[in-house]
Amino acid sequence: MGIEEKINADVKASMLARDAKRLEAVRAMKAVILYLKTSTEGLTEDSAMKAIQKEVKKRKETADIYNQQGRADLAEVETAQALIMEEYLPKQMTEDEIKAGLKEIMAQTGASGIADLGKVMGAANKAFSGKADNKIVSALVKEMLG
Repeated sequence: MGIEEKINADVKASMLARDAKRLEAVRAMKAVILYLKTSTEGLTEDSAMKAIQKEVKKRKETADIYNQQGRADLAEVETAQALIMEEYLPKQMTEDEIKAGLKEIMAQTGASGIADLGKVMGAANKAFSGKADNKIVSALVKEMLG
């Protein structure tokens, strides 16, 4: 079952269960999927995953802003939606798994100093695409090269 079919089935299940929070999050993902279908990029499993990751990131950043402004009620809604959307993404790598992968990439590219940051990040982005947050990867690369 593809991502689009899964989301459509979950919209229906959420409606039948009268789960308003889940329904709101799933409908947001459905809107993104429909947008991808009509865009020039087209709908593929990879483009759908990237789009959902982007939506999760948006919601987490919005929740952070709400928390800074003392609006915990609004932050809670955004955080709940992000958690529901994350269920559709592949399992994220742990920091230790990322470090192990980075050591391998550094050995392959021959990176030894901070000047090789671009080489390592380029290879890491391809290797960890969809499995790790680029912010964490960047921080670990700088730490390991620095």
